[in-house]
Amino acid sequence: MQTITTTEDLARFCEAAKAEAYVTVDTEFLRERTYWSKLCLIQLALPGKSGEAVLVDPIAGGDRLSLEPLYDLFRHEGTVKVFHAARQDLEIFWVEGKVFPVPLFDTQVAAMVCGFGEQVGYETLVRKIARENLDKTSRFTDWSRRPLTDAQKTYAIADVTHLRVIYEFLSKEIRKTGRTTWVEEELGTLLNPATYETDPATAWEKVKTRTTSGRFLGIVRELARFRESYAQAKNIPRSRVYKDDALLELASTKPATLEDLGRSRLLLREARRGDIADGILAAVKAGQECPQADLPKVPENREQLQVNGALADLLRVLLKAKAEETGVAPKLIATASELDAIAAGERAGPAMTGWRAEVFGDDALRLCRGEVALSAIGGAVRVLSI
Repeated sequence: MQTITTTEDLARFCEAAKAEAYVTVDTEFLRERTYWSKLCLIQLALPGKSGEAVLVDPIAGGDRLSLEPLYDLFRHEGTVKVFHAARQDLEIFWVEGKVFPVPLFDTQVAAMVCGFGEQVGYETLVRKIARENLDKTSRFTDWSRRPLTDAQKTYAIADVTHLRVIYEFLSKEIRKTGRTTWVEEELGTLLNPATYETDPATAWEKVKTRTTSGRFLGIVRELARFRESYAQAKNIPRSRVYKDDALLELASTKPATLEDLGRSRLLLREARRGDIADGILAAVKAGQECPQADLPKVPENREQLQVNGALADLLRVLLKAKAEETGVAPKLIATASELDAIAAGERAGPAMTGWRAEVFGDDALRLCRGEVALSAIGGAVRVLSI
C-alpha cells in the first residue's frame, strides 16, 4: 500500500477520487494529552475491490504535505465522502481546515436506521455485511510514533477497504426503504459547526450538580468558563486544569487566597499556584460578585415534571411496537427521559420532529389526546383509532 507524504502525491490521488462516485475516509488520532485531537493518519480508498487505497501521513510529511488537496476533494460535491462514526473525524477537519466533507455518508447512522441497532460498531458491520473479520490488535497503539509498523498500516487500511462494501450495501438499503431523508436529518447535526465549537461561557451546563442555588451555579459558571478557556489556549485536556469534582469543591468552599487553595482536597498540585491558581481565585470572585439578575437560571429538571406514570408506560409500549415495525433501535427514536417528558405534557423535542414524528411522535401525541388505543393482536401491538 502507498503512504502519501507530499502534497503532489495527495493531489494526484484526490483528482482521481473526484472522478469516482464515492471515496471512503477514516483517520487515526490521539487526544489523551491534548484538548484538540492530534491528527496522525488519514486513510482513503476508491471504489471497487481492487480500488486504490492509500495512507496519508501528516506527521512523516511535515512541511512537505499540505492537506489542501484533501479539503478540495471534501468540497467537491460530485463525490460522496463515506465515513463510519464520523463525528470525531469531522471535528478534526473542521478545527484544522474549517471544512466539512460534502456530500457526506456515515455508515453508523445509516446502519442504525437500517435495523442494525444503536451506535453499531465498524467491526460488527464488517462481520455482518462484508463477511470478514478484523484484527484489532493495533487499535490502541500510539499513532503518533514513527515509523508505523506493518501491522498498524494493515489495521488502518482495513478501516476504509471494508467500508466500501458496507457503504454500497447500506446505501442500497436506504434507497430501497425510502429512508434517505432520515439519514440526511441525522447528518445535519454532524455538518453543523456548532456541534464542534465549545463556548466557554456555556461550559458550566455540562457540569453535573444537584445544587439549585443561583449563586453557587454562578461560581460554577465562572470556574467552568476559565477552565475551558485555559484548556483551549494551552491545548490540554480540561481535566488537566481541574476535574469536575474539584470544580464543585471550589464552588462550595469559595477560596479567596492561595492559602485557601492549599486546603483543597481535590485540586491538582499544579493548580494551586501560577496562572491556574490566579484564574481560579478570579473566577470565584467573579461568581460571588455577579449581580443577582445575571446569575444562571436553574434549568427545569425533568425529575420534577409531573409524569403520568400510566401514560409513560403506554408510550413505552408504543415505542417498542414502532421500533419493531420499522427495525430501528428504540433509543434512536426516543429516549426514556423524552417519553417521561411527553407523559408530563411536553410537546417539543427530537421525537416530535422530522422522521421521528412520522414513525412515533405523531401517534404518541394522538395517544396522549386519547384519540388512539393500543391493542395486542397475537404477538404484535397495533394502534387503533378511537
